Amino acid sequence: MELSVGLGARPIEVHAGHCYAIGKRHRAISREQALTALAEGIRACAHCRPDTELGVL
Repeated sequence: MELSVGLGARPIEVHAGHCYAIGKRHRAISREQALTALAEGIRACAHCRPDTELGVL
């Protein structure tokens, strides 16, 4: 999961673990956390398409 800048950084984008486009501000999350984040409207990376990998589409 990629996080925003600053104090209290919020999640801004979900990536697959192998994604080359993930920024420096990231943290590892579980499959369940990724599914929840996507369901809550956090954007899926357009490069690695974690929503497709997780079967969300």
